[in-house]
Amino acid sequence: MYELFYEMKHTPFTRGIPTTALYKTHQSSEVFSRLEYTAKKQLFAVLIGEPGTGKTSTLRRLKAELSELEYMVLYLSDSKLTPRSFYNYLLMQLGCKPVLQRNTARDNLHKQIEIMRGMQSRKVVVIVDEAHLLDKEMLEEARFLLNYRMDSENPLALILSGQTELWDKLRLSAYRAILERVDIECFLTPMDFADTKQYIEAQLLYSGHDSPIFTEDAMKSIFEFSGGNPRLINRACSQSLIYGSQMKQNCIDSKSVDTVLENEVTGVSQ
Repeated sequence: MYELFYEMKHTPFTRGIPTTALYKTHQSSEVFSRLEYTAKKQLFAVLIGEPGTGKTSTLRRLKAELSELEYMVLYLSDSKLTPRSFYNYLLMQLGCKPVLQRNTARDNLHKQIEIMRGMQSRKVVVIVDEAHLLDKEMLEEARFLLNYRMDSENPLALILSGQTELWDKLRLSAYRAILERVDIECFLTPMDFADTKQYIEAQLLYSGHDSPIFTEDAMKSIFEFSGGNPRLINRACSQSLIYGSQMKQNCIDSKSVDTVLENEVTGVSQ
């Protein structure tokens, strides 16, 4: 809608932006380094952040940057996972048929991992997204996946990603056994104004537009609305660009952004 008016080659502020074009804050780079280390050393990590803070984008970047010759990344995101479906989903991603019995599925998975590690020299990385929605039984089963050779080593890297409810849950005494197995803790929080400004500029650079669109005050209004949450920044910027193109504004100021936030963004379900 607005891309033609602003002479953009790519649509900015979308979830599908290539990982190579993602703006990398100091915090997101630190979190990425921790997850990369988790994959390399086959550890157990948790990635915690509120909705829209960039967890899935960070995981996409991890998958994209891990060499396919050295790693096999398996991704799950299902709030209704059961232990049997958990193992079978992983088996299917490895090209194997699902089985009815949980223990058989688990054994088959370990065998496939052994083949990948031994014959193909590839490390397995299992990512469980939206893990805050999983019940205790399922979280325990994920921990059991790490049991191998009398706990002398992990057969794979495991990353549980979820909202802060996951961290709150793991800190309860009932989940102590799971938390004690966690090797790496990663937390993503909203950006400050400096990063918000650079994030917006990076998105516009990706779009192919070669001059500023948002004024400094406009970006401050966007920051105040979003609190530095990338998902809300995307929403505010996209709606502001639509409005700006309709009003034939080459430069979008804070007045226009405030109008959009008041009439088109504020109150929309988040």
